[in-house]
Amino acid sequence: MVLAAGEVSPGLLGFVVVAALGFALYFLVKSMNKQMGKIEVPHEREFEDDKAK
Repeated sequence: MVLAAGEVSPGLLGFVVVAALGFALYFLVKSMNKQMGKIEVPHEREFEDDKAK
């Protein structure tokens, strides 16, 4: 493919950067879901019992 004067193409480097950002985002979301699963949220009854004391 021949580019005309003044046209710009992202090329391989652009693809690699976007792919790396995609992989990083995937692993960050996976890690976030793991951490969110560790959070224990009290039920309303427990919260009301503690409030009454």
